[in-house]
Amino acid sequence: MSTVTAPRTQSPAPARPRARLDWRLRFGALSLIWGFSFLLIKLGTEGYAPFQVTLGRLVFGTAVLAAAMAVKRERLPRGARLWGRMAVAAFFLNALPFSLFAYSELTIPSTLAGICNATSPLWGMALSLVALSEDRPTRVRVAGLGLGFLGVLTVLGAWQGFHGLDATGTAMALLASLSYPVGWIYVRRTLAGTGNSHLSMTGAQLLLAALQLAVVTPLFTSFPTRFPLVPLLAIAALGALGTGVAVLIQYGLVAEVGPTTAQMVTYFIPVIATGAGVAILGESLRWTTPVGAVVVLAGAALTQVRRKSA
Repeated sequence: MSTVTAPRTQSPAPARPRARLDWRLRFGALSLIWGFSFLLIKLGTEGYAPFQVTLGRLVFGTAVLAAAMAVKRERLPRGARLWGRMAVAAFFLNALPFSLFAYSELTIPSTLAGICNATSPLWGMALSLVALSEDRPTRVRVAGLGLGFLGVLTVLGAWQGFHGLDATGTAMALLASLSYPVGWIYVRRTLAGTGNSHLSMTGAQLLLAALQLAVVTPLFTSFPTRFPLVPLLAIAALGALGTGVAVLIQYGLVAEVGPTTAQMVTYFIPVIATGAGVAILGESLRWTTPVGAVVVLAGAALTQVRRKSA
């Protein structure tokens, strides 16, 4: 659901050339999977507690990555210090944002959660200006930052006093989006260049996040007395597809067409999340939501514009 869910430890190995239509199909599949993730979260929370939804998601996602590692005969990374750093990354990139989104959708529509997710590049740029000295601001990127947050205020209907919105749920969704760039900045500072493959690092990261939720969940929830089928299937799909398969697809895209093109999926997620929420869940849609979403995406796109090399 995050546009990226695993640390960039090293450049991916070059992939064999594929037909252009092939990567476009996989790009479309990734957009659909992550776009529908917010609908699946909403369905999951209709039968299970938010922490249980997140735990199930991480367990199914970890299982997919473990199967992929077994097929490729890759091992988990080694080193206590490395695992300690990956535990921090797992918290900010998986355990925390997944849990916050699950809790937020108890009180806000999946459409709003999907749009809040699109603010992640905005938070990322704002934080990188402070934390990453090599990331120099430009007028275009600063303008994109301001435009993006103007879009957020439009989505929320700020001039109407945020009427009709649950402040706590909305804040949780925005904090979840903030958690991703916090995690990425930590990854860039501590986990770059470890020599381990993306697959092994991601598998370890999801495993650690699952263990974190396995400790927290029993403390705040009771064991389910019944297991509703539709929410359970939604959680399984959310984990296996939205957390496991999606990561594998994304790495293939990064290797084939580069990170810039692969990250364009960010701009399709809120569109699909909104369409799914309205068409399938029957969620209402005020005019401020699509208009503000367009402004958010435009601002996010501007924040990704880099200064041309001399």
